[in-house]
Amino acid sequence: MRVPLSWLREYVDLPAGESGRDVAAKLVDAGLEVETVEQLGGGLKGPLVVGQVLTIEELEGFRKPIRFCTVDVGSANGTGEPQEIVCGARNFAVGDKVVVVLPGAVLPGDFAIASRKTYGKTSHGMICSGEELGMGDDGTHGIIVLPPEHETGTDAIELLQLVDEVLHIDVTPDRGYCMSLRGIAREVATAYGLPLRDPALLDVPPPNSYGYPVKIDDPAGCDRFTARTVTGLDPEARSPIWLQRRLQKAGMRPISLAVDITNYVMLELGQPLHAYDRSRIDGTIGVRRAEQGEKFTTLDGVKRTLDAEDLVITDNSGPIGLAGVMGGANTEIADSVTDPETGAVTGTTDVVIEAAHFDSVAISRTARRMKLSSEASKRFERGVDPLAAAAAAQRTVDLLVLLAGGTAEAGVTEVIAPGAPRTIAMAADHPDRVAGMDYGRETVVRRLQEIGCDVYGQDELVVTLPSWRPDLAAPNDLAEEVIRLEGYGNLPSTLPQVPSGRGLTARQQLHRRVGRALAGAGYVEALSYPFLGEGVFDQLQLPAHDAARQVVKLVNPLSDEEPALRTTLLPGLLGALRRNDSRGSHDLALFETGSVFRAAAQPGVAVRLPVDRRPTDEEIGTLDAALPAQPRYAAVVLAGAREQAGWWGKGRPADWADAVQAARALAVEAGTELVVRQGQYGPWHPGRCAELVVTVDGVEQVIGHAGELHPRVVKAMGLPARTSAMELDLDRLAAAGGEAVQAPRISSFPVATQDVALIVDASVPASSVEAALRKGAGELLESLRLFDVFTGEQVGEGKKSLAYALRFRASDRTLTAEESTAARDAAVALAGERTGAVLRGA
Repeated sequence: MRVPLSWLREYVDLPAGESGRDVAAKLVDAGLEVETVEQLGGGLKGPLVVGQVLTIEELEGFRKPIRFCTVDVGSANGTGEPQEIVCGARNFAVGDKVVVVLPGAVLPGDFAIASRKTYGKTSHGMICSGEELGMGDDGTHGIIVLPPEHETGTDAIELLQLVDEVLHIDVTPDRGYCMSLRGIAREVATAYGLPLRDPALLDVPPPNSYGYPVKIDDPAGCDRFTARTVTGLDPEARSPIWLQRRLQKAGMRPISLAVDITNYVMLELGQPLHAYDRSRIDGTIGVRRAEQGEKFTTLDGVKRTLDAEDLVITDNSGPIGLAGVMGGANTEIADSVTDPETGAVTGTTDVVIEAAHFDSVAISRTARRMKLSSEASKRFERGVDPLAAAAAAQRTVDLLVLLAGGTAEAGVTEVIAPGAPRTIAMAADHPDRVAGMDYGRETVVRRLQEIGCDVYGQDELVVTLPSWRPDLAAPNDLAEEVIRLEGYGNLPSTLPQVPSGRGLTARQQLHRRVGRALAGAGYVEALSYPFLGEGVFDQLQLPAHDAARQVVKLVNPLSDEEPALRTTLLPGLLGALRRNDSRGSHDLALFETGSVFRAAAQPGVAVRLPVDRRPTDEEIGTLDAALPAQPRYAAVVLAGAREQAGWWGKGRPADWADAVQAARALAVEAGTELVVRQGQYGPWHPGRCAELVVTVDGVEQVIGHAGELHPRVVKAMGLPARTSAMELDLDRLAAAGGEAVQAPRISSFPVATQDVALIVDASVPASSVEAALRKGAGELLESLRLFDVFTGEQVGEGKKSLAYALRFRASDRTLTAEESTAARDAAVALAGERTGAVLRGA
């Protein structure tokens, strides 16, 4: 919302020396977000005056049309002689009043004006356009042509109100009343302790039976509709300069007098309005829901297909307006047209003014569905004062009569759905308890009255809410109003008392160790949004029955394309990898730890917890039961080179083994044993996928997968070739390891190393052989490592050779060769018994 300070001063008598920055500081203290204070006319220096074009000479022989003009600027040039000026614009004629800047002046942007020779003539100044003066777009992109009543030599800086300050206010959704000068002025008046001249306090005639007929078929969607009629408008009437300048400063482009007036009143009072050409309305105006698939052409010339939830304004011919969003092309105000033969001017002379109040949810849904955000819809979405409709209609009528020479018809239509004022019961000391300081009843009552509330009662207050504050719905909302007006800076800063002896939980410690371990291994942490679209499951090739497809959907998603909470970390990480690869970073290793969300079989209903007291255990339990399960996951993705080439060697690309090793590193941090065996799941290549298994309470559990992604997944998601990934459930990994990580046992006795090469069937997993070796070797085995896999004629068709290094050590003695050999033989024997392994060469 752009708020010109000069316009704001009409409603509040600010101190004469108060600047825009001073006002902005007050509004920020009151809880509003003032982004910037724009200085209009900064560096502007005259003379800048009104001139009248006396002659125009067309200069020939140039690539573009050039005109040599003489302009009467009165005595502003010190001589009274006509000023000679070269100009390329063509939207003015002899006799027109224009804006002239004379030599010695400085325009915005530090553009100094001087006499100069150009196109064979000497130009003593410049005829100005609105853009050159920093006025913004007036729709013509040409020279400013002023009304004929302004005298030559008049100071144009004051006439065009070029020097001003404009506050840029970011209005949050709960402060809809601040989408108007009236609302901002109320906040300023309260902040300064000054009276407010409310522009909505107008004498409005009561409704009667001879106004324009209106029928409301959906009172829930439209609970108030005011219609007024003005006839006899002058089609040649134009918006005066003051009106155009206020619209421009507020960020709107002047269009035509009737439209400009409705926009002006909307900015002033916050009530969107619409003006219909009465001659184009066929019968009674109605408000109803659209028929599914109904067609309608809006003012922007786009033919739109309506939904059954859309509110429309109708007449006997069908829809004539999209309620609260945009009017229809078939009833818009007609531009004035001059007959070239007779000189007669035709255009809209009779208008019907609509000032209505629509349901904010219905307008918001329509605007989003149509992707048609208008100034009107922005206000209705945030909440419009329903009682301002009649005053806004009256203000529009008054301006049309004043500026367009129209006549207001006596008929006043006002259709109102029954309703009652909203009230809230609140303890007088409730704001004290929320803020943690003593305001007292008198301060609470005074502050609530300042925002427009009527307050009754002593210890228990009954507060009648103002019609322009739909955001006030509970005692805490009223407490917030008291606190912000008393000043957030006055709240005491009290640090919570932290009980001694409490630190990070075991779960938190594990998450930190995991992050440090992956960062130490060369991975970069990438945080992604916890939202996804269900189409990504098809890209990952997950089967239709997969549990990951059971998502929790949001009622109000940030993006319609990602309406669900994630059930896997991979889409976000792979998206980050794809973006970085497309920007030239090809050697990538990323990781993320975070929650995923698992939908319950029977979704619960969340309760609204109180904030003025600690919720009961039952209330907290009910809320927890309604939440989806949120296990903590860890994932990594890799592409490109894992080790860079250089003088030290050739380097190597990242592959599936790196993803598996990342899982092993996390198992070490959790203090548990991770079993890695061949698997097949979703996005991973079926021949290069490892299944990650831990044992919890004696039961094996698959907690994740690692390996190279399937080529079809790589292609579908636009990833680099041979991309690898790993994902596992951190919570189940932690459950397998226990709370405390055991420190490694250090022995002063030497290690005994025994190597074995076993031949097994090619279908036997190495993990099965390894498990058997560990079991058979017994307590003396310190570590076991697979260091070679071989296939070929030497071992036979359908066979493979697995070479292991076994390290034996005792904690109390030096092992003899016989002891280590016996342990090795026992390990080989059990491996042979369980997997059919035989010693190579035996």
